Amino acid sequence: MQLGLVGLGKMGFNMRERLRKGDHEVIGYDPRPEVTDVPDLAGLAAALTAPRVVWVMVPSGDVTSGTISGLADVLSPGDLVIDGGNSRYTEDGPHAALLAEKGIGFIDAGVSGGIWGLSEGYGLMVGGSDADVEKVMPIFDTLRPPGPREDGFVHAGPVGAGHFAKMVHNGVEYAMMTAYGEGYEMLAAEDLIKSPQAVYQAWSNGTVVRSWLQQLLAKALKEDPHLAEIRGYTDDSGEGRWTVEEAIRLRVPVPAIAASLFARFLSRQDDSPTMKAVAALRNQFGGHAVQRIHESG
Repeated sequence: MQLGLVGLGKMGFNMRERLRKGDHEVIGYDPRPEVTDVPDLAGLAAALTAPRVVWVMVPSGDVTSGTISGLADVLSPGDLVIDGGNSRYTEDGPHAALLAEKGIGFIDAGVSGGIWGLSEGYGLMVGGSDADVEKVMPIFDTLRPPGPREDGFVHAGPVGAGHFAKMVHNGVEYAMMTAYGEGYEMLAAEDLIKSPQAVYQAWSNGTVVRSWLQQLLAKALKEDPHLAEIRGYTDDSGEGRWTVEEAIRLRVPVPAIAASLFARFLSRQDDSPTMKAVAALRNQFGGHAVQRIHESG
């Protein structure tokens, strides 16, 4: 197929390469002149043959909305836009409606795989009409991992379903990473354990906790056994937060996911106000010792 791709960052650039290796014609647009194939969105539309398919792979929020609005101005009835970024699923309906006014179709696609997707393939969760999804299945089949389609691709439902599924995927990912991190800390704290890395490496085969994330942690520990080169500061991309917010709306208990999100917040505090209050309370009711900050000079 022929595909327009907007956004050639870490994932978009690799997706273009994977698709080209799969014999698709990919024309990419990015504001950075060193990677773009065309000068602007109008140039992208002109370079594509109707009916066009354009995949948007840019940061969620205003950048995605602006890009989709810009495409609505340069595309034609019968064209199709795919939002493959990490947009919140509630934004998909308005984007689809905006494009529908011009007769342009819309698919939302949750994409997992990170920087490894070029070689390993991307897990895909899509939302949209049956006709629109079927139209671009050759693209999805090239991007997904090899093997049975259902093991790396799901048409999760109508518009919005793909990004909702990806949101929950990232919430689960938050909880898994926190559990693996806590396991590492326990292993590192026990003198009986000679090598936490060796333990994590051994979990790679035959255990019920084996996973790609677990293998990546084993790899990280092999490269830096004490993780001395990095700080414990951890951002959240938004999707873990959205998962907790949606769980509240749906009245679904997600204690592990919620705890993992709050653990990320805690990682950003050099000196936790909560734990300061806990220390003060222990001192007040039990006379327990507290560590005081002494002014110098």
